[in-house]
Amino acid sequence: MTMLTEWRNGHESKSLPSTVFVAFPGVGNVGKVALTSVRNIESTVEVARLHPVGLPPLAELDEDGLLSPPHYSLASTTTSNGTSFLTLIGKGQPNEPGQQSSLAREMMEFFQSNGINQIIVLAGLISKPEDKLIFAVASSSSHRIDLEAMGVDVRRDEPKNGAIGLAALLASMGPLYDLNSACIITSSVGNSEDTMGAQRKLERLNDWFDLGLTLPNDGSDWLKERLNALAPGPKEDLVKELTSSHDAFYM
Repeated sequence: MTMLTEWRNGHESKSLPSTVFVAFPGVGNVGKVALTSVRNIESTVEVARLHPVGLPPLAELDEDGLLSPPHYSLASTTTSNGTSFLTLIGKGQPNEPGQQSSLAREMMEFFQSNGINQIIVLAGLISKPEDKLIFAVASSSSHRIDLEAMGVDVRRDEPKNGAIGLAALLASMGPLYDLNSACIITSSVGNSEDTMGAQRKLERLNDWFDLGLTLPNDGSDWLKERLNALAPGPKEDLVKELTSSHDAFYM
């Protein structure tokens, strides 16, 4: 494997929760905003950084003020009801399709070797403002049955135009590694930081997976305000300058 694993905060393999939620920049950034917010709202610790080949060569300062090479951050969250799960987020993906495929395989091998057996990729779909769609697409019949038993809205006719990119590969490759993988898609108006879409996604994930997230029960705007506060403001996008765009209908 060319991907290097940097274990953090005293963690190591064989001691991780079995479910990981994955999000990269995409339509409305609904997935990434949602997972970043979870990390800030709930008790979360970074357990590893994954350093693959092919990411834009931009080293940045981390939260400790240390220069860090490009990486994906893997963190473990434990909520008030005792539920533990992983989140994997990053700022981009390799430019070359071949590198995306190789990285997807390396990530799936990492999940498999570390006891992670359910990979849930969060993505967005550009849609009209009045659309409030959230649904899942599974990569195996058995996992689809399990998700439906949990109350998840699993579609069989979407995405009609397919999906591309690293997120799409991770969501579809589970059966190749005897793992469960799926994608949960949220409609979005496509803003750079769709906090309302992220709020709807978190509320549905909380219901479907019984995550025990700290969310309001009265339909208030409390979470939206928290998400707006946590979402990064406008700033120079150095990564975008170093990467080419990847047109994808869903991812």
